[in-house]
Amino acid sequence: MAGAILAQNTAWGNVERALANLRSRRLLTPPRLAAIPMARLAWLIRPSGYFRVKALSLRAFLRYLRRRHRGSLRVMSQAPFDALRRELLGVPGIGPETADSILLYALGRPVFVVDAYTRRVLTRHRLLSARADYEQVRGFFERHLPSDPRLFNEYHALLVAVGKQYCRSQPHCAECPLRFDLRGKPPRR
Repeated sequence: MAGAILAQNTAWGNVERALANLRSRRLLTPPRLAAIPMARLAWLIRPSGYFRVKALSLRAFLRYLRRRHRGSLRVMSQAPFDALRRELLGVPGIGPETADSILLYALGRPVFVVDAYTRRVLTRHRLLSARADYEQVRGFFERHLPSDPRLFNEYHALLVAVGKQYCRSQPHCAECPLRFDLRGKPPRR
């Protein structure tokens, strides 16, 4: 869950360094994260970028967890999906992608996570308009795939891999394993 918050606007490698800082000091539990001074928390997560804002978001999430779910991830995991997603979206610093990452990756709930890679692949393949909002993209996957957290996890990971290697800002369509499915000409750069 901390990783989902720290991943905002940064590469996963930076998140791994921030999590390693917390892990090496045995701080990756809700009570321990909540107990350390804010300045120290910010310093430890500095590799993730925007560390002061992310420290505030982590603290806001920890307050939510304590107040709403008695500080228990087990209690949180048993909450009804729709209510839980709505509550997460109400936590300062948690938007749709972060909420859905927590729901899918940490709690194993069937929700498709949408990121920039997902949008880029869908847009270039003309499966969705570039104007489609987060919920429209998420709904597209959830309507067309079986509701299975493991499938959503794997499918998202594959889209990220294609996005990182082929569907970059400057696309590499000729080498892309999905090139056979391009609908019409690839979009202009």
